[in-house]
Amino acid sequence: MRTYQQKTAETKHEWYVVDATGQRLGQLAVRIARALSGKQKPTWTPHIDDGDHVVVLNAGKVELSGKKWTQKVYQRHSGYPGGLRTETAREVLAKHPERLIERAVRGMLPPNRMRADQLRRLKVYRGAEHPHAGQSPAELR
Repeated sequence: MRTYQQKTAETKHEWYVVDATGQRLGQLAVRIARALSGKQKPTWTPHIDDGDHVVVLNAGKVELSGKKWTQKVYQRHSGYPGGLRTETAREVLAKHPERLIERAVRGMLPPNRMRADQLRRLKVYRGAEHPHAGQSPAELR
């Protein structure tokens, strides 16, 4: 018996669609991160990028529990003195709801060389329309 090692040429990237309406941000991000990394597949190999494409719809209708809309703060820095900018989750949702999901999923993925490739396969849209109907994405369970 030999241990099966998947090769990069054997990978197949499926397409999945997720509706974020009424779903909690953290739980949704965990499901999306598992699909992007390919951990739900029986052929998962740590050093091979075998993840799938995920299309997220209705990003503006995602939910947070408790007081997280006002207490969860996102920070970024321009690199210049006094360049620290902070926004609450409600402000981010009002301006760019896609970034709320993208940042949560990015935090769920391991910080290695494959993370950038995995995040490129994540497509997040504010509304219910998406241009990936040709790939016939299936519902992500």
